[in-house]
Amino acid sequence: MAYWAKTPEETARDLASSENGLDEKEVDTRLSKYGPNDIPVRSKKSVLSLLLSQIKDVLIIALIVASAISAFTGGLNEAVAILAIVIINISVGFFQEYKSEKSLQKLIKYIRYQAKVLRNGELTEVDARYIVPGDIVLLETGDRVPADLRLIETDELDIDESLVTGESYPAHKNSSKTLPETAVPQKMENMAFMGTLAVNGKGKGIVVATGMKSTFGKVVGLLKTEEPETNYHRNIRKFGSFLIKGIAIGIAFIFIVNALTGFLHNSLTTQRMLDSALFSLALAVGIIPESLPIIITIGLSRGASMMSKKGVIVKKLSSIEDLGNMDIFCSDKTGTLTENKITLIDHVNLEGLKDDELLQLASACTSTVQTARTLTGNPLDVAIIQYTKQKSLQSLISDRVELIPFDYSRRRMSAVVKRNGKLVLVCKGAPESIAQASSKMKVGSRIVELDAAKAQKASEELFKKGFRVISVAVKDVLKKQDYGKDEEHDLTLLGFLCFKDPLKPTAKESISQFRKLGVEVKILTGDNPIAARTIVEEVGIDTKEILLGEDIDAMDDAQLESAAEKATVFARLTPEHKARIVSLLSEHEHVTGFLGDGVNDAPALRYADVGISVEGGVDIAKEAADIILTQPSLDIISAGIVEGRTTFSNTTKYILNTISANVGNMATLAIISVMLDFLPMLPIQVLLTNLISDGPLLSISTDRVDEEELVKPRNWNVKLISSFAKFFGGISSVFDFVTISLTLLLVGSNIALFRTSWFIESTLSEILITFAIRTKMRFYKSKPSRILLIASLAFGLLTVLLPYSQFNTIFEFYPPTPFLLSLILVILLLYFLVVELVKHFFYKKTY
Repeated sequence: MAYWAKTPEETARDLASSENGLDEKEVDTRLSKYGPNDIPVRSKKSVLSLLLSQIKDVLIIALIVASAISAFTGGLNEAVAILAIVIINISVGFFQEYKSEKSLQKLIKYIRYQAKVLRNGELTEVDARYIVPGDIVLLETGDRVPADLRLIETDELDIDESLVTGESYPAHKNSSKTLPETAVPQKMENMAFMGTLAVNGKGKGIVVATGMKSTFGKVVGLLKTEEPETNYHRNIRKFGSFLIKGIAIGIAFIFIVNALTGFLHNSLTTQRMLDSALFSLALAVGIIPESLPIIITIGLSRGASMMSKKGVIVKKLSSIEDLGNMDIFCSDKTGTLTENKITLIDHVNLEGLKDDELLQLASACTSTVQTARTLTGNPLDVAIIQYTKQKSLQSLISDRVELIPFDYSRRRMSAVVKRNGKLVLVCKGAPESIAQASSKMKVGSRIVELDAAKAQKASEELFKKGFRVISVAVKDVLKKQDYGKDEEHDLTLLGFLCFKDPLKPTAKESISQFRKLGVEVKILTGDNPIAARTIVEEVGIDTKEILLGEDIDAMDDAQLESAAEKATVFARLTPEHKARIVSLLSEHEHVTGFLGDGVNDAPALRYADVGISVEGGVDIAKEAADIILTQPSLDIISAGIVEGRTTFSNTTKYILNTISANVGNMATLAIISVMLDFLPMLPIQVLLTNLISDGPLLSISTDRVDEEELVKPRNWNVKLISSFAKFFGGISSVFDFVTISLTLLLVGSNIALFRTSWFIESTLSEILITFAIRTKMRFYKSKPSRILLIASLAFGLLTVLLPYSQFNTIFEFYPPTPFLLSLILVILLLYFLVVELVKHFFYKKTY
């Protein structure tokens, strides 16, 4: 129902209300019908649901299956190790989300307060929860609006709507009927919205919507939809599917090949079939990078720990990687890039020079109330008093004789003050209003006839700089009993007061840093386009195109998707507009971040791949966000991007290393098994190879990352992983065949020694090759972390010594001769050098 397009009388009739309000019986009836005026707390997630959300991950399911297969094939130790990794990963994720859930239940409690309501013609204060549609609510300066109201009476009523619209300056309200097509909150001058704050004047309104039907409630409703899949979860799902397909194909191929080999060699017995099945399962499990979940968790936890030291609360570990992969950063303007505090920036005369006398005179023409803790009143007047104190100038309020209040019909206010033994009328207001009441102007030390064109040009220049401009004029008056509006004529224009919602100190630097990191910045605001353009220019963003909310309403998704790619500034937006833009950008192969702190930002925070809010934001914004900044410095986000990219880069090193080595080794074993009448490696040895080679990579999160890996967003690329595995896995297979051929010549019929030699070569090759493929540069130009280096040496030594230890019988190893061991080491060195030489060509072709 478009109540803003109806008269107060029509609204009252539709809601069966009257100027005396409702009686208690009718209130009870409506309370039963509409329910309490409350925003329900989000359903609490049970411990079981949080646990199940960790287990349903595709990769975790694959690892659980791999553990079962390992146990079935005799690799009990490997099965236990994989299960331990799964349990650790689930536990870390569960406790992180459980901790966040407890915090959220505290954050999203709706703040309840009292409201002034007419019941049976009498003014009474009631709990805002028990307000119903049709109630008559009275508003005064400082009151929080308890529900959506159609205003029926206003007296200089100004409401701070930044919570809902993003507008920096208070909105002036009236009770007039507006156009039916005026459907955005910014243009509904006769509406007051739940949660906003009356900062000046007073008014009366009819409740038209409560609870979840209110503008505030509708925003909450958007958050109740199923949480969209983020970039991180899409990538994990795709990679998990890639692995499962590879495993399924591998199992079938290897089993069929080995069965056929047995048939050709006339040795296809039941035992041979069982051995082939176990061998194929072991090889397939060997392809799985079972340490990936714990490596990701370690990396993300390390990132979260680093960010917490800088004042950042990470609610979801996965959001760190999404932050690093982010290529579009969207931000609201008010309260995020700006301080959301009207501030007096300058006070200048008509020549553009600072004029302290002008400021002192203006300080007397203010309407504020000083309480024990705060200064309240019109935000512009508060800013004047605060700035006067900051400049150590004495306010002239104590010398004031009379105050002539502001009203929107004349758009100015005046005060009579004692000044240097004379009475002076000081008038301030909108430039055009002051100009109409002036006949002279002060230029330097001279009073001259008003040059209206010159005065207008001076104010317009200030407007273009993004200032809210107020003119100040004076005249001498005679002493009299009473002063009124009729004194506001024949004034002398002195100059201008310049107000602005200033940028946060780090905003410009942070936006510049985003650009250096290859992240495009877009501003999404409910504010007007002129204010938005000014902020954009101040922070150094190129204004390609400004898209307004009404433009967006006329576009379908395809049109908006195209327009959103080009535009850098979006103004006059509703919460639905912001959510739609962010959602479409995320769906169009972008990793999108959104920074906001108001009710109007909450849906966009939810739909972004990574939602970022600030500690001073409203609870609903903090609930929807993935990351919360506890400090106002926006450069923390830039540091978070670098941390995310570091985590992603190190995770990628593990995946590329493990998948390529495993594919190469498994392909070699699958092919060579056709040529042999025995299994080239026992299932337990295959699983042990995989376990030991993963050991050093558990420390990969500590590795140093090359600068070139941090300068632009990266993303999971299954096609790249597949190409990498084929290319470097192929090289690995070549050297595997060389090792196998030479070993067969040297060991003769000693199958145990052959398997041991092959175990040492395949395990050491994966550990060694890490240092070649961890960087695109020459290995000696990129220094690895000390922990990775020490871990690699330790596990490499374990691989060599294990066949000589008392545990060799468990794994059926046979100690190799010094010559054979030396030969293996030489082959490994050649393998490393070849990979080091050809990697440049691969990266050049791929990237």
